[in-house]
Amino acid sequence: MLEKLPANKFEADTFFRGETDLRLYANGLINAAMPDATDMALGEDRYTDLCMTKASKEFYWGSYSASKADNWTTSTWSFPRRVAYMLENMPRCKGKVSDDIYNHYEGVARFWRAWITVKRIKVFGDCYYIDKVIEPGDSASLYAPRQDREYMFHKLTEDLVFACENCLTDGIGINSNGRVYINRYVVLAYASRIFLYEGTYRKYHNTNPSTGKPWNGEYESSEELIALAEKYSRELIETGAFSLVSDYRSLFVSKVLPKDEVIWGHTYSADLSDKHGVTYKYCSTTSSLLYSPTKEYVMMFLKTDGTPADGDVSVTKEFEGRDKRLSDSVLSPGRTMKRSDDSQPEMLPNWTWTCGGYEWIKWVQLEEEPMSGDNKSYNSIPIIRYAEVLLNYAEAAEELGHMDKGIWDMTIGALRKRAGVKSIYPGESGYVADKWLRSYYTQDVKHPVSLSDNMLEIRRERVTELMLEGQSRYDDLMRWYMGDLIERRYGHRGWRGIYITKEEAEKGFKWGANTYTVSKSKKSSETNYKITGTADGAWSLSEGSYGYLIYNYALVWDDIMYTHPIPQSALNVNPALGQNEGWQWY
Repeated sequence: MLEKLPANKFEADTFFRGETDLRLYANGLINAAMPDATDMALGEDRYTDLCMTKASKEFYWGSYSASKADNWTTSTWSFPRRVAYMLENMPRCKGKVSDDIYNHYEGVARFWRAWITVKRIKVFGDCYYIDKVIEPGDSASLYAPRQDREYMFHKLTEDLVFACENCLTDGIGINSNGRVYINRYVVLAYASRIFLYEGTYRKYHNTNPSTGKPWNGEYESSEELIALAEKYSRELIETGAFSLVSDYRSLFVSKVLPKDEVIWGHTYSADLSDKHGVTYKYCSTTSSLLYSPTKEYVMMFLKTDGTPADGDVSVTKEFEGRDKRLSDSVLSPGRTMKRSDDSQPEMLPNWTWTCGGYEWIKWVQLEEEPMSGDNKSYNSIPIIRYAEVLLNYAEAAEELGHMDKGIWDMTIGALRKRAGVKSIYPGESGYVADKWLRSYYTQDVKHPVSLSDNMLEIRRERVTELMLEGQSRYDDLMRWYMGDLIERRYGHRGWRGIYITKEEAEKGFKWGANTYTVSKSKKSSETNYKITGTADGAWSLSEGSYGYLIYNYALVWDDIMYTHPIPQSALNVNPALGQNEGWQWY
């Protein structure tokens, strides 16, 4: 008995003997790397142009440097090594499992290699594609220079193409409807996302941000990558395995993930005491950064007749006749919440929870339990949804010149139909071009770009459908070469919130039982913003005594910020890493 191995351990030399071992190891990768509620509902989108925060990240203050960076450590590269271990040792299973099963699990491992490597590329640009188990004595690998981004993505393309062609949806000995396991649907959806990301990144960026030099063009072109995004989006759509659910809000607050639309997700359970703190983080005065939507975010939502909305509208009126996703994501009049005594009073704004008067409710669990404290929420979290695949297909088709009325109706049209918005194909009778949206993306931008009406509407739809899901908006800004939008919010003044009419500025406005005011004399409270000037951290009104509520907060953007610096601590160990272009002087 004393010589037996622990039941929860495995002997490396005798593992990978059959399908059970492959499944166990693959499940371990899920446990180690699957995004959780914090990753998805409290992700990088909070620090973009469309979300206010009481204080932003130091990265945008203008004082960040390689000496402050600490994101290149052993843990940064431990997961890629685990994946490499599986790929290096799983050949022991050949002949003991069918070719289909073997290729499926090889595809799963290669998916994870792509997943984790792309995460590193988004941060560092040039880094490492790890295709072998690096041992402590392997000095040539441990102290090697970084690899070129285009080479790395070429290798990732090989991984994802293999996974798309070989991962299974059935017959792999697991519940393929559980939305947790990696299967062909997950891989196709991810491939549509990441090929679009890299293809458009290279289209809109003239140079590799790690080197400051033009792309070498040795491997796949930007157009070829976008074509792969179109191909795999279309393949997933044509499977017919997924559809849009009718209730958009249910995707973000349900205990059970709506399986018709959720391709991959993270399930939480009150019964198993597996909970998270997302609701509390959005509904707390002291335990969050007062995350709140901006006026620009609200203006992205069309009216139900398919035409653009106006900006100079009181917060008590602007939800009327609008895209239903707006009131499913932002607190609107009439929204109720459930209390512990089962009563359902109207949820009233609490201005100590928000910087600009709007409040996020996209992930906030109002329907099933009170907002009673941290780690009380148990709503499950979608990671990849079918709606995103439709958007990826639409954007790829437009980029390649393939967009037509049929593709529009299948993608943008379907999303707007669910939202109660009339879908009007740009150029057709009744279409009203949005001058504000065009100016937002094309005027006072650091890198001017020509955008069709189709593309502007696709960009609008990505916001109204995907904002606040992981780092969807952040990734979009990075790949479109529009990171400067983070700095130039409302004419470089700060974040823009609700509109206060002259009458409301004088007398306040009613929302439920409360009267909300802005005042120079009254202190800030649940129902009053103290207008204190234009210094950082102060509130002001755009027209002096009325107008848009502005939370003044200066941020900095420089094009070197399309990558993060290689930490000085890592450079001290391995000078061959080199520094990303521009960060040498910080």
